[in-house]
Amino acid sequence: VITEVGREVYAHATAMLAEATGALEAVEFARAEPRGRLKASCPVAIAQTMLSPLLPDFLVGHPAVRLQLHVSNRRVDVLGEGFDVALRVRSQPSGEDGLVMRAFGTSEELLVAAPAYLARNAPLTVPAQLADHATLDYAGELERQPWQLRGPEGQSERIEHEPRVVCHDFIVLRSVALAGLGVARLPESVVAADLREGVLQRVLPGWNSEQGILHAVFPTRRGLLPAVRTFIDFLAARLPGVLLPQRVGRS
Repeated sequence: VITEVGREVYAHATAMLAEATGALEAVEFARAEPRGRLKASCPVAIAQTMLSPLLPDFLVGHPAVRLQLHVSNRRVDVLGEGFDVALRVRSQPSGEDGLVMRAFGTSEELLVAAPAYLARNAPLTVPAQLADHATLDYAGELERQPWQLRGPEGQSERIEHEPRVVCHDFIVLRSVALAGLGVARLPESVVAADLREGVLQRVLPGWNSEQGILHAVFPTRRGLLPAVRTFIDFLAARLPGVLLPQRVGRS
């Protein structure tokens, strides 16, 4: 005959066995070789300037992973569209239900122009003068907003302007800026090499946009597939090293 105490002991023992089994399965799952499809999303500029040089190392190191990379400036619905991870840049990342965020570093948007444009136009010494210059704006037609700039002493200034070109693609705006057609506000990752080579120059070098946080969002850590976890850890290890060399032209 099983006593009441015996039933309680049996129940506790069963629960402990289940927890131990679950822990063992979790360890084995974490040790499993990353394999299978990995569906990721990334903005165009980040994919072209930061991610593309890193991906071969990840793929060579994990030959059983099949990467499906969605490159678009559209904010994807991670859960609704079945993405494993999405890279984003936001000045103030917002929480999303069912998703975890992991930050990799910060990137700023700089004001730049070609030397030829600066040579044939009035000098720019204060942000308000941007209203009298040709500007090149990253935005969709209905998304365009004034430029919010942060100064060397932490001050903030809102610049109303009428852009000559409005485009939802950083690479196109860079090309237009290189052609000497105006002042563009572009991410460090897009213009770092141009600034080092002198084909673009900083405009109002003490001023820039708020820092954007480069981060990944993905479903809750619990139960992450090995391929997803490994990819996120890879980005955390490599992306900060890509961001740091881009600190250029800070005068």
